[in-house]
Amino acid sequence: MSHRVRQVFWLTVVWVLLWGTLRPATIVGGVLVAVLVAWLFPLPPMRDPIPVRPLRLLSLASFVALDLLRSGVQIGWETLRGGGRGPGAAIIAVPLLAHSARVVAVLAGAVALTPGSYVLQIDRTRATFWVYALGVGGDGAVERVRREVLVLQRKVIAALGTADELAASDRGLAAVRYRSAP
Repeated sequence: MSHRVRQVFWLTVVWVLLWGTLRPATIVGGVLVAVLVAWLFPLPPMRDPIPVRPLRLLSLASFVALDLLRSGVQIGWETLRGGGRGPGAAIIAVPLLAHSARVVAVLAGAVALTPGSYVLQIDRTRATFWVYALGVGGDGAVERVRREVLVLQRKVIAALGTADELAASDRGLAAVRYRSAP
Protein backbone atom coordinates (compact mmCIF):
# COMPACT_ATOMS: atom_id res chain seq x y z
CA MET A 1 0.00 0.00 0.00
CA SER A 2 1.46 3.36 -0.99
CA HIS A 3 2.25 6.14 1.43
CA ARG A 4 -0.61 8.36 0.14
CA VAL A 5 -3.21 5.62 0.31
CA ARG A 6 -2.28 4.86 3.94
CA GLN A 7 -2.47 8.56 4.77
CA VAL A 8 -5.93 8.89 3.18
CA PHE A 9 -7.10 5.70 4.92
CA TRP A 10 -6.05 6.86 8.40
CA LEU A 11 -7.39 10.38 7.89
CA THR A 12 -10.71 8.82 6.86
CA VAL A 13 -10.71 6.62 9.97
CA VAL A 14 -10.12 9.68 12.16
CA TRP A 15 -12.91 11.55 10.34
CA VAL A 16 -15.39 8.71 10.90
CA LEU A 17 -14.38 8.40 14.56
CA LEU A 18 -14.82 12.14 15.08
CA TRP A 19 -18.32 12.05 13.58
CA GLY A 20 -19.15 8.91 15.55
CA THR A 21 -21.28 7.35 12.83
CA LEU A 22 -20.65 4.77 10.14
CA ARG A 23 -23.12 6.11 7.54
CA PRO A 24 -22.06 6.01 3.87
CA ALA A 25 -22.26 9.82 3.64
CA THR A 26 -19.83 10.16 6.55
CA ILE A 27 -17.40 7.70 4.99
CA VAL A 28 -17.53 9.34 1.55
CA GLY A 29 -17.18 12.77 3.14
CA GLY A 30 -14.21 11.49 5.14
CA VAL A 31 -12.53 10.14 2.02
CA LEU A 32 -13.05 13.44 0.20
CA VAL A 33 -11.69 15.48 3.12
CA ALA A 34 -8.76 13.07 3.51
CA VAL A 35 -7.87 13.32 -0.19
CA LEU A 36 -8.04 17.12 0.01
CA VAL A 37 -5.87 17.22 3.15
CA ALA A 38 -3.34 14.76 1.70
CA TRP A 39 -3.14 16.85 -1.49
CA LEU A 40 -2.86 20.24 0.28
CA PHE A 41 -0.53 19.09 3.07
CA PRO A 42 1.57 16.21 1.74
CA LEU A 43 3.64 14.41 4.35
CA PRO A 44 7.02 13.10 3.33
CA PRO A 45 7.36 9.33 3.53
CA MET A 46 9.14 8.09 6.64
CA ARG A 47 12.75 7.27 5.90
CA ASP A 48 12.98 4.58 8.51
CA PRO A 49 10.20 2.50 9.98
CA ILE A 50 9.36 2.91 13.64
CA PRO A 51 10.70 -0.12 15.47
CA VAL A 52 8.06 -1.23 17.94
CA ARG A 53 9.03 -3.73 20.58
CA PRO A 54 5.79 -4.88 22.28
CA LEU A 55 7.30 -6.11 25.56
CA ARG A 56 9.39 -2.97 25.98
CA LEU A 57 6.38 -0.86 25.02
CA LEU A 58 4.39 -2.63 27.74
CA SER A 59 7.23 -1.97 30.18
CA LEU A 60 7.19 1.72 29.21
CA ALA A 61 3.40 1.92 29.62
CA SER A 62 3.63 0.26 33.05
CA PHE A 63 6.43 2.59 34.12
CA VAL A 64 4.46 5.67 33.02
CA ALA A 65 1.27 4.40 34.72
CA LEU A 66 3.10 3.80 38.00
CA ASP A 67 4.81 7.19 37.72
CA LEU A 68 1.42 8.84 37.14
CA LEU A 69 0.02 7.13 40.22
CA ARG A 70 3.01 7.99 42.39
CA SER A 71 3.13 11.59 41.23
CA GLY A 72 -0.61 12.03 41.61
CA VAL A 73 -0.48 10.74 45.18
CA GLN A 74 2.51 12.99 45.94
CA ILE A 75 0.83 16.10 44.53
CA GLY A 76 -2.45 15.19 46.24
CA TRP A 77 -0.70 14.76 49.58
CA GLU A 78 1.06 18.12 49.21
CA THR A 79 -2.29 19.74 48.38
CA LEU A 80 -4.14 18.15 51.31
CA ARG A 81 -1.33 18.84 53.74
CA GLY A 82 -1.54 22.54 52.93
CA GLY A 83 -0.12 25.25 55.13
CA GLY A 84 3.53 25.91 55.65
CA ARG A 85 5.87 26.10 52.78
CA GLY A 86 4.61 24.66 49.49
CA PRO A 87 6.37 21.86 47.68
CA GLY A 88 9.73 22.85 46.27
CA ALA A 89 10.03 23.25 42.54
CA ALA A 90 13.03 23.23 40.26
CA ILE A 91 14.04 23.54 36.64
CA ILE A 92 16.36 20.64 35.94
CA ALA A 93 18.71 20.11 33.00
CA VAL A 94 18.54 16.52 31.76
CA PRO A 95 20.87 15.13 29.07
CA LEU A 96 19.09 14.17 25.86
CA LEU A 97 20.11 10.61 24.98
CA ALA A 98 18.42 10.38 21.56
CA HIS A 99 17.96 12.83 18.76
CA SER A 100 15.14 11.36 16.68
CA ALA A 101 11.99 13.46 16.63
CA ARG A 102 9.72 10.55 17.54
CA VAL A 103 11.68 9.63 20.67
CA VAL A 104 11.93 13.25 21.82
CA ALA A 105 8.19 13.79 21.19
CA VAL A 106 7.16 10.66 23.10
CA LEU A 107 9.53 11.55 25.93
CA ALA A 108 8.21 15.11 26.20
CA GLY A 109 4.65 13.78 26.18
CA ALA A 110 5.39 11.22 28.89
CA VAL A 111 7.03 13.86 31.09
CA ALA A 112 4.10 16.23 30.54
CA LEU A 113 1.62 13.49 31.55
CA THR A 114 3.22 13.21 34.96
CA PRO A 115 1.48 15.53 37.46
CA GLY A 116 3.80 18.30 38.58
CA SER A 117 6.28 18.15 35.70
CA TYR A 118 6.67 19.23 32.12
CA VAL A 119 9.36 19.93 29.57
CA LEU A 120 10.15 23.64 29.33
CA GLN A 121 12.68 23.56 26.52
CA ILE A 122 14.46 21.08 24.30
CA ASP A 123 17.93 22.21 23.24
CA ARG A 124 19.07 19.82 20.53
CA THR A 125 22.38 21.61 19.90
CA ARG A 126 23.45 21.02 23.51
CA ALA A 127 21.63 17.66 23.76
CA THR A 128 19.76 18.89 26.84
CA PHE A 129 16.16 19.33 27.77
CA TRP A 130 14.86 21.34 30.68
CA VAL A 131 12.23 19.83 32.95
CA TYR A 132 10.15 21.74 35.48
CA ALA A 133 9.31 19.55 38.47
CA LEU A 134 7.30 20.03 41.66
CA GLY A 135 8.05 18.24 44.90
CA VAL A 136 11.77 18.88 44.69
CA GLY A 137 12.81 19.42 48.27
CA GLY A 138 15.48 17.92 50.43
CA ASP A 139 18.88 16.47 49.73
CA GLY A 140 19.36 14.73 46.43
CA ALA A 141 15.87 15.51 45.10
CA VAL A 142 17.16 17.17 41.93
CA GLU A 143 19.37 14.18 41.14
CA ARG A 144 16.46 11.82 41.88
CA VAL A 145 14.24 13.65 39.37
CA ARG A 146 17.06 13.72 36.80
CA ARG A 147 17.64 9.98 37.27
CA GLU A 148 13.89 9.23 36.94
CA VAL A 149 13.67 11.21 33.70
CA LEU A 150 16.78 9.45 32.36
CA VAL A 151 15.21 6.06 33.18
CA LEU A 152 12.02 7.14 31.40
CA GLN A 153 14.06 8.32 28.42
CA ARG A 154 15.89 4.98 28.26
CA LYS A 155 12.58 3.10 28.35
CA VAL A 156 11.18 5.24 25.50
CA ILE A 157 14.31 4.57 23.43
CA ALA A 158 14.15 0.85 24.23
CA ALA A 159 10.51 0.71 23.09
CA LEU A 160 10.59 2.97 20.03
CA GLY A 161 14.20 3.75 19.16
CA THR A 162 16.49 2.17 16.64
CA ALA A 163 19.37 -0.11 17.59
CA ASP A 164 21.80 2.78 17.02
CA GLU A 165 19.77 5.05 19.30
CA LEU A 166 19.68 2.34 21.94
CA ALA A 167 23.47 1.92 21.83
CA ALA A 168 23.97 5.71 21.90
CA SER A 169 21.64 6.01 24.90
CA ASP A 170 23.64 3.38 26.77
CA ARG A 171 26.85 5.31 26.06
CA GLY A 172 25.14 8.54 27.14
CA LEU A 173 23.90 6.99 30.38
CA ALA A 174 27.38 5.67 31.13
CA ALA A 175 28.81 9.16 30.56
CA VAL A 176 26.18 10.73 32.85
CA ARG A 177 26.92 8.19 35.58
CA TYR A 178 30.66 8.81 35.19
CA ARG A 179 30.22 12.58 35.52
CA SER A 180 28.00 12.29 38.61
CA ALA A 181 30.24 9.76 40.39
CA PRO A 182 32.11 11.20 43.41
